[in-house]
This record gives sequence, structure tokens and C-alpha cells, in this order.
Amino acid sequence: MQLQQLRYFVAVADTRHFTHAAELIGVTQPSLSKQIHALEADLGAELFTRTRGAVALTPAGEALLPLARRIVADADTARVEVQELVGLRAGRLRLGSTPSLSVSLLAPVLRRYADAYPRVRLHIEESGSQDLVRHLVAGQLDLAVIVLPERGTDPSLRTEPILRESLVCASSLSMPPPTEQPQLRITELRDQPMVMFRHGYDLRDATVAACERAGFTPTYAVEGGEMDAVLAFVEAGLGVALVPSMAVAGRTRLRITPLARPAVYRTVALAHRRDVTPTHAARALRDTLLAYLTEAAAWSTLPPGVDPL
Repeated sequence: MQLQQLRYFVAVADTRHFTHAAELIGVTQPSLSKQIHALEADLGAELFTRTRGAVALTPAGEALLPLARRIVADADTARVEVQELVGLRAGRLRLGSTPSLSVSLLAPVLRRYADAYPRVRLHIEESGSQDLVRHLVAGQLDLAVIVLPERGTDPSLRTEPILRESLVCASSLSMPPPTEQPQLRITELRDQPMVMFRHGYDLRDATVAACERAGFTPTYAVEGGEMDAVLAFVEAGLGVALVPSMAVAGRTRLRITPLARPAVYRTVALAHRRDVTPTHAARALRDTLLAYLTEAAAWSTLPPGVDPL
């Protein structure tokens, strides 16, 4: 089994077409087909079913695909790291982040990083923490800023908590406040219509868990959105939402109400695979992020309820 064969296999699996895969890689179609046949012979199983006008993965192909993606991704990372060490070209960083953290935390950090390392190629992937964890494990990301789940994250990842952030209740200024008190008790959300994040979003899990601990199931006015959509729906008066402190900084059309004890927090962490040493570019991003948080805490520029760890 050769790395080149795995690259060809992944290309065919992605395009579901031998000719298109050959064009994508830059080889002739006969050469690609020959290497796929050699790979199948080596493995002792067909990887694709080939019918007129269609290519599909066999069960063996389905089993190989995630492993092949990871091997190819690791090889690419190794090549970039070695080339970076010997000075052949600048580095590359594939960074994952949740949408809310991209806007509230990473934007100023990446500005500093780009100034210090202008030749590093940055690729940012925004998604929910659960999706980012899967992409880290598959070798598709070098580093990710994720929210740690209460049940613990994948054991193949190494996580480094960097800050703890309290959730607050966001409501529209055009609607009656959810409480007359300076702080809101979770039980007061029992009869409030809520704007809920999509499934797989860490904030959805945190909100539902907080409500269930308080003895009720939340009522949804609308659900399924990402951060920007949720905040817009709240501003429009469709309902209230529990959101991170940093995500609502500067949102003048929202009423922000802190939560009474026991408050609801989320822990933000840096994550990477245990079995892969982070690249120089990834380590430089970590150092830049931690320095930013240290300075922001010293100058009290972080929003209330945000505490570096």
C-alpha cells in the first residue's frame, strides 16, 4: 500500500468519477485506474463498484476511506512541517473554531498572528465543537478552539483549557424583560419561548442541560440556527436565548441579563491530536492566543464573566 495510491483512492471517493479524479490530481486516467487496481489487489478487496456512469464505494471502500483521509492528511502535515524547518517555504495552519469564538476571540488574535507571521497560510474552518473534534481526529485540522463538553472530549485529543465564560440571557429590548430582578433564575425560563441553536451545537446542549437540571424542558419558539441567526431572532423578539458573554458584547439591540447562581459556564480549550506534535505554526498561534488573553485580563478589556484559566 503506497501513499500515492491512497491519494488516488480518496480523490475517486470524493469525485465518484475516475476521469474527474485523474484531472483533479493531474495524472492520466489509465495511470490512476492502474494504481487503484494495484491497491485493491494489495488489500484483497474491491474498493469501488463500477457501473455505467456511476462509481460507488464498496463496504471495504467505506471502511478504508476515513483511514485513508487521515493518513493523507498526516503526510501533508509532515511535509509542511519538514519544509518549514528547512526553510523551503512558510508554514500552514488549519485552524478550527466555533462561529462565536471566531468573532469574539480569534479576530484580534489572528490580526496579531498575521502581523508576526505574514507568510503562514491560514485556513479557518468554522463549525460546532462536535464537528471540529471529528475533523481533528481525522487529521483535517492542526488545531481547534473548542468548547469542552460536560461528558469529556475524545481521548485521542489533548485539550488545554484557556478560559471560562459565563452564559447570559439575551432578550429583545422591544419585548418585556424575562425577569424584574437584576439576575435571572433558570426556572424563570420555564414559560419563556426560547430561540434554540441547532443540534450538535455546544450551546444547545448547555442550555437544555441547565433547564433539565432546573426541572423543566425548554419551549422553542424557533430552533436550528447558528450564532448570528440566533441573535438576530432574539433581537426581532421571537424569544430569549442563553448565549456566551463575549458573543453579545456591543449588541445594542439586546437586553443582557446575568444568570443567578448556580450560573451556567462553558470552558473554552485548545485541542489537537495526542499522537501528532503540533507544527511550528500551530504552536505560534497558541502562544499568540495565550499572550492576548493575559494582556486582556491585565487591562480588564475582557467582557464580564470571561476569566482566563
